[in-house]
Amino acid sequence: MNSISSSVFRTETMTVPGGTETVVRGGRDLFPLLPQALHGVRRIGVLGWGPQGRAQALNLRDSLAGTDVVVSVGLRPGSASVADARRHGFTEEDRTLGDWLEVAATADLVILLIADAALAANHQRIFEVLRPGATIGLSHGFLLGHLRTIGRDFPDAHPVIAVCPKGMGDSVRRLYEQGRSVNGAGINASIAVHADPDRHGTDRALAWSIALGSPYTFATTLRSEYLSDIVGERAILLGAVHGQVEALYRHFRIAGDDAVTAYRRSTETITGPIARTISSSGLAAVRSATGAEDAFDRAYSAAYGPVRDLVAEIYDEVAEGTELRSVILAEQRLATRPMTEISGSPMWSHSAAVHALRASEPVAVDPLTAGLFVATMTAQVDEFAARGHAWSEIVNESVIEAVDSLLPYMHARDVAYMVDNCSRTARLGTRRWGPRFQAAYEQLALPHAGDPADPTLVQGFLDNPAHEALAAAAMLRPTVDISVS
Repeated sequence: MNSISSSVFRTETMTVPGGTETVVRGGRDLFPLLPQALHGVRRIGVLGWGPQGRAQALNLRDSLAGTDVVVSVGLRPGSASVADARRHGFTEEDRTLGDWLEVAATADLVILLIADAALAANHQRIFEVLRPGATIGLSHGFLLGHLRTIGRDFPDAHPVIAVCPKGMGDSVRRLYEQGRSVNGAGINASIAVHADPDRHGTDRALAWSIALGSPYTFATTLRSEYLSDIVGERAILLGAVHGQVEALYRHFRIAGDDAVTAYRRSTETITGPIARTISSSGLAAVRSATGAEDAFDRAYSAAYGPVRDLVAEIYDEVAEGTELRSVILAEQRLATRPMTEISGSPMWSHSAAVHALRASEPVAVDPLTAGLFVATMTAQVDEFAARGHAWSEIVNESVIEAVDSLLPYMHARDVAYMVDNCSRTARLGTRRWGPRFQAAYEQLALPHAGDPADPTLVQGFLDNPAHEALAAAAMLRPTVDISVS
């Protein structure tokens, strides 16, 4: 799962708890090697123009500029995204923009970045037009999970590879652009080689990942990727954050705080100082930053068990295909009407007032909020470790993606905005599981947050191997933070 062998790029060994992993460090200095590593791919077709489609098409085009590799974008008939793709320089005249099936039929590497439910419904049409031996590229394992639930598989004789950035599409593009002056700045990515009939799948996947600007690339499997990704969206990356801030806001309001103070102690604390502390110094540093370690420990102890149970339940639902089917069913229900937004909750009306205080009154790390948040993040880490995921995947899906991609956007625009504007799969999962997390915090964790801390749980956190794994990953992090202003 965690080994990479390349005939083009230099690999590095990273020490992680219990052993080592092989990774590849990125950087713009490697761009001249991309055509060689692609092994005969001279036309890349990116199907879709959502956040990932836009970001990946633009990054690939920019990284491969001056080579004989052409990047084209394929969109479905009547797509509202055609005009935006043209504004970004993809045109029908030079054959870099066209009908999705026509683009798929002419590409050597076809990257499938349309929405999950649409891909589930239309994958066979795409497979039927592929050139012999064309490589199928994915950035998410959802399609594999869907194919297994319906008893089908990818077509024979086609390489199937995945490059999965550990961040939202806007982060993939924004950090790539920031990386023009900082070599290697970008979003980490995992690669998976699911089918490799011509034995070039790993090099192609690495070339794709490096072209996206990934600071470092690690290996996984397509199944492991969709399990960790879909579970993470519903837990610490989105669903749990939404449930937690709603629960804490209500808790602080009931305790007597005014609305702005309650917002600052809940949402602002998580998206601001907690996220920055974890990004720069790791999980354990949050406990010290509170200045009230006993209060942190009590909150951590109260929350860890209930949220660990929820993460395990989500994992089982994803692994058994229930969660994937729920997404497809929801898409069918929503075919004729828009999805309602969560931003109508009363707390979000105070975000502007909170943001206005940032320059004059920086928010402190609230120990109750910190204990609940870190307990949730650690619970996901521990569940993934218990299920056998590699450490690079664990810390990227549970920690790095949160603090270096999603939480900065939540800080700039608020959590509700992030939930209402993420991918359909993530949005549906957040709407399903966020209220479950909110109930767990309100009914199970917060009533016991003042009880004595569990010394075994606290020591388990302090000794958690995730600290070592996160420190190892941090050694490969570029010296640049995402700018979302």
